[in-house]
Amino acid sequence: MLSRAPRRGKADRGFSLREPYNPTTFARKHGIAPSDATRIINTHGSDRDACDKAAYRLK
Repeated sequence: MLSRAPRRGKADRGFSLREPYNPTTFARKHGIAPSDATRIINTHGSDRDACDKAAYRLK
């Protein structure tokens, strides 16, 4: 029987490339202005890891 549990860690590298962030949610998550969130998302696209790192550097 196959396991239906989600893979975590290095085995699931595609997670950050699935969907781009919603700018409002992203801004609230990182405590930044929505305009900054939109600029970061437009710059880094759907790469969530890169967006998170950029927001962390902005703080």
